Amino acid sequence: MASVALVVHRLRPEAVRVAQSAATWLREHGHDVRMAPEEADELDLRDCACDPEKLAAGLDLAVSLGGDGTMLRTVELVAHEGVPVLGVNVGRLGYLTELDPAQLPEALERFMSGAYDLEERMMLSVQVDAPSGSLPSATLLALNEAVIEKAGAGHTIHAAVSINGTFFTTYAADGLIVATPTGSTAYAFSVRGPIVSPRQRALIVTPVSAHMLFDRSLVLDESETVRIELIDDRPAILTVDGRELGTMRRGDAITCASAPYAARFVTFERRDFFKIVKTKFGLSDR
Repeated sequence: MASVALVVHRLRPEAVRVAQSAATWLREHGHDVRMAPEEADELDLRDCACDPEKLAAGLDLAVSLGGDGTMLRTVELVAHEGVPVLGVNVGRLGYLTELDPAQLPEALERFMSGAYDLEERMMLSVQVDAPSGSLPSATLLALNEAVIEKAGAGHTIHAAVSINGTFFTTYAADGLIVATPTGSTAYAFSVRGPIVSPRQRALIVTPVSAHMLFDRSLVLDESETVRIELIDDRPAILTVDGRELGTMRRGDAITCASAPYAARFVTFERRDFFKIVKTKFGLSDR
């Protein structure tokens, strides 16, 4: 018997339908099904409800039903326990999801029989140091990126950036992004950062609308660390993998490094990342 968690985009009716069908299939085949309480209640599967803090303990598989945002949430819930994640795309084409809904029953059978591979993706460790007290000091995980961005219109942030403990420069910009290779095709890409193969292990530092001559991305080795500290009284918002955590103030900082955990994605054939890029951006063969 396997223990399987379902993480569902509750606002997408098809995701709800597929989750209910998957729960039925799993239980009919003798497997344990877990869900966050609010999702279990929404799907009328209350007997599957599990404390989110205990969801990953002893878990064999997490199935994400939604888009890339749901995948990020799933990884956040289970990566620290090394749980494999299977992504089912319900919506627009995503970079992270593996399957269409119709493929899920066969995929579950293949997983249970051991006929699958795992693809590991680097994650960020984001250490928050907030002496101002405006947000809690903590260490967080991110699959895509950590972002420090201006809190309102009409001004920039000023942030001192250090690499490996040595001061690099001060940025005047609308924001700064520290991304993984997986996150290079998310927010960092939209501000003209590089596309980096997800097989790489690196930290990509990209300014958002830099008000200075130097506005290029920095690609750092996985062994390196980057610290970003606010150095004036203009506040900034800290966002990690799309989740807004609070307001940073003068003296508050984050330190980003390669995380000790990796996201583990279930695959059944080698994913062609660059084919996805071509499809996403309408690139033609010539």
